[in-house]
Amino acid sequence: MTGGAGYIGSHVVRQLGEAGHEVVVYDNLSTGYRWAVLSGTLVEGDLADGARLDALFETHRFDAVLHFAASIVVSESLAEPLKYYGNNTRNTLTLLERVRRFGVPHFVFSSTAAVYGMTDLPLVDETVPLAPANPYGASKMMSERMLMDLGLADGPSYVVLRYFNVAGADSEARIGQSTPEATSLIKVACEAALGRRECLPIFGTDYPTPDGTCIRDFIHVEDLARAHLDALAHLAAGGSSEVLNCGYGRGYSVREVADSVRRVGGIDYRVDEVPRRPGDLPVMVADNTRIREVLGWTPAYDDLDRIVADALRWERNSPAQ
Repeated sequence: MTGGAGYIGSHVVRQLGEAGHEVVVYDNLSTGYRWAVLSGTLVEGDLADGARLDALFETHRFDAVLHFAASIVVSESLAEPLKYYGNNTRNTLTLLERVRRFGVPHFVFSSTAAVYGMTDLPLVDETVPLAPANPYGASKMMSERMLMDLGLADGPSYVVLRYFNVAGADSEARIGQSTPEATSLIKVACEAALGRRECLPIFGTDYPTPDGTCIRDFIHVEDLARAHLDALAHLAAGGSSEVLNCGYGRGYSVREVADSVRRVGGIDYRVDEVPRRPGDLPVMVADNTRIREVLGWTPAYDDLDRIVADALRWERNSPAQ
């Protein structure tokens, strides 16, 4: 597994270990942490290092590869596009070359709803044409296409999981989101509530939504991690290659998130209304029909207050603070 020391990858590693799988984590620790790898074996290395990858694949006969390693900050991708095409797209190519060379049969890819770009649909399903609005989304779209084309040739069967807005943490506060200067809404709101940021900025209050703020589909990281185990089980049973949305199929506004943090944490904190950011959609919510039908995926944490409670617990106990 690449990127298994990071936020989402570490939750998948933990669940895989708990399910009895043998896991090898390959991570350069640029944004991940050794302490976050709670199962398996950690091998420190970079995806750009083809020779090190060769040695890894020669040592282990992998039944599957799960690929999480990527740069993920939209604003940074606009400022440093080549970093994103290098780290996300070129490094995926390097990895896929080894997957093909060593005959790995299955591949699960960590993708993003950013591949859809600007859409005004109330629910976004997997048939929506891809038109990413930033290099981050474009770099992931290119990686998806490489994987699909390889699968059509003689490559692995695969599941591409397109994440919507991931939040929350392990309910025992062992692992969680530790990225410095993170931009995800729930983490920023929790940090503001705990006094680690001056405020929670609300970017735009004049959107065509019930309270004027953007609406997003927030998925608990534990439910998202479970989707990866379901994807592996699907592929191991001979299931077809698939592209699937990962979300709950309903959204919450920025104001609703801010209120949930106040309510769950019992903390009042400063919220500033500031101008819109370019490119923000009023509404972005997943149609999750396919993942439920194909994988039998059933979320267990579909509750905003539960997501916020786990995120707050993590922020209070995180070793990264």
